[in-house]
Amino acid sequence: MRDVAIIGAGSTKFGELWGKSFRALGIEAGAKAMEDANLGGSEIDAVYVGNMSAARFINQQHIDALVSDYTGMATRNVPAIRTEAGGASGGVAFRQGVMAVASGMHDVVIVGGAEKMTDLDDDSINQILNATSDAEWEAGMGVTLPSLYAMIARRMIKEGIATREEIAACAVNSHFHGAFNKDAQFQKAIKLDNVLRSGYTADPLTVFDGAPISDGASAVILCPLEDAKKYTDSYVKVASTAQASDTLALFQRESFTSFKATRVAAQNAYRLAGIEAKDIDVAEVHDDFTVGGVMALNDLGLYENGGKAFLDGDTKFDAGKIAVNTSGGLKAKGYPIGAAGVSQIAELYLQLTNRAGERQVKDAKYGLAQSVGGTGSAVTVSILEAM
Repeated sequence: MRDVAIIGAGSTKFGELWGKSFRALGIEAGAKAMEDANLGGSEIDAVYVGNMSAARFINQQHIDALVSDYTGMATRNVPAIRTEAGGASGGVAFRQGVMAVASGMHDVVIVGGAEKMTDLDDDSINQILNATSDAEWEAGMGVTLPSLYAMIARRMIKEGIATREEIAACAVNSHFHGAFNKDAQFQKAIKLDNVLRSGYTADPLTVFDGAPISDGASAVILCPLEDAKKYTDSYVKVASTAQASDTLALFQRESFTSFKATRVAAQNAYRLAGIEAKDIDVAEVHDDFTVGGVMALNDLGLYENGGKAFLDGDTKFDAGKIAVNTSGGLKAKGYPIGAAGVSQIAELYLQLTNRAGERQVKDAKYGLAQSVGGTGSAVTVSILEAM
């Protein structure tokens, strides 16, 4: 297996982008990534695309062919592959791209993620999102994703794993960082009271505890590590990438105050990278709901008490500890589902090449990305290393 490098990244702005189509967003992100990597489309061997539900959001199936066509790859018959794993779709696409290059099957690969969500009404959007839970035994019974995460939050509070204020502090952290990111959907810092006093979505979680509905796309370029210098001096090594699964329905698990799939994927990622959690400098974790962000810090071993770390401000980029969600996370940067996992990788790439601007983490060596589908049913953990 060959070592793999990331040699370029690009993202669109995230938000309510009614003036841009799905294909326009994908093309924009891909073009930015290729420009960043100093290469042209003729050098791409394969395309991997993370997308959750274009069939329902924009009534378009066969996304792999659409992306290949409108990026000009179809004229060279370049293979394009679409991956779907709920909120982990982008993370899985990245892992597939890494494996393709590492195995020698392909040499230069573009991994993209995209979603166009805001063209539908709220009820239709929520029905699509709820389908990432168990359609028969959860969504079919009226259970929603906010209510599932609210159940997790209630249990965590009852068991003393996190306080309500600590859970809310995850949103404060993401919005703090989002204020420094020009591509973020929300570029304004908030206070703890803003989260606690906003309207309930599912008690105890409020509107400010959940990520927004978003449009957007992100892309990264991969190649063998030994070839990276042919393209750029700004590259990072993919130290490891791992994936784990769990039951689709939350009620089937022994415990739901921790995602076992995250713990297993993290253990494998650390082992393959030859490092420990304490070696991570910056992490992008899946905070589609604030309680998920708290769980992530605990399950990944980044902090002994993730909620307290958020509340104390230890997770901020300038705190000198492990910085978390410097992009603004899903909560503030935005959550175009298929793009989320790839966007995390793009942020870490900027951090590890010292190009993150005002939110730059000092002397960052290792970055970690955690991408989650549903309520922890599919999880990828990838670790990047500065070179």
